[in-house]
Amino acid sequence: MKKLYGTVVPIITPLTEEDTIDIESLKKLTDHCIEGGLQGLYPCGTTGEMMYLTIEERKLIAETVVKHAKGRVPVFIHVGAWNLADTMELARHAVEIGADGIGVVTPVFYKLSDAGIADYYITIAKSLPEDFPMYLYGIPQNAVNDLSVAVCEKVAAECPNVIGAKYSFPDMTRLQQLMTVKNGEFHVLVGPDHLFEAVVAVGGEGVVSGNAMCIPEHYAALWKAMEEKDFELATQIQRKTNVLNAIMCEINNIAAYKVILKKEGVIATTKMRRPMENLTKEEEKKLLDRMILLKYRES
Repeated sequence: MKKLYGTVVPIITPLTEEDTIDIESLKKLTDHCIEGGLQGLYPCGTTGEMMYLTIEERKLIAETVVKHAKGRVPVFIHVGAWNLADTMELARHAVEIGADGIGVVTPVFYKLSDAGIADYYITIAKSLPEDFPMYLYGIPQNAVNDLSVAVCEKVAAECPNVIGAKYSFPDMTRLQQLMTVKNGEFHVLVGPDHLFEAVVAVGGEGVVSGNAMCIPEHYAALWKAMEEKDFELATQIQRKTNVLNAIMCEINNIAAYKVILKKEGVIATTKMRRPMENLTKEEEKKLLDRMILLKYRES
């Protein structure tokens, strides 16, 4: 089974001015990430405005990215949705189109017990081929439900195709505990970018980073330094990405990504899916001025 590693990009969802999926921009974004030296793609995640897309739109995005990537990097589709039926439909679709695997966020909005969360994941995993990899996805600050070590242990023990987790809360203790699941075989990727180097240094697999779409050269260099065990250089690059990421995430990170990617000619519009908000013209100018000033400055 394939796995995620290095810098995995939860790509934004490019939209037309008419609020439909911009297929050509999506293809250009796929190329931009792969040619930028990043290691994987993760469409329809939180950064892709997943909960504000229809099921058919999510299928179209998944099909487009898988087909256009042509196996150049692993493509794992995020399939977590508002309910179990939609999640399972998207999971089956990911298998059918030849995706390399899926990620599934915890159930959202309503608070559940660990037993309920584990049952949810086991139901999804067992509906898939045994060799089709699945990652659990915890983002408690958005989803309400957290991803516990006990849930991961139970699900991984019952479902061999559940091979890891993306954990998007900045808790190094929890991240390291997750790395012990299944006798240390569980693959763990971090969501908060500032922990990329730290997580890899203690045995994690990488980062799932929206920021990387906008500064791929920095993430490619950071991963290369870590692969070569040059942690002095990695620390220098990590600190620079932290400064740039803080600018992008200061107001509305997803909208900021779209502004930067449009400025660089990767996507055609900055349109967000309502009720998500766009940056104001003043915010756009401030963002671009600061990014241009700092992006290529030496650390």
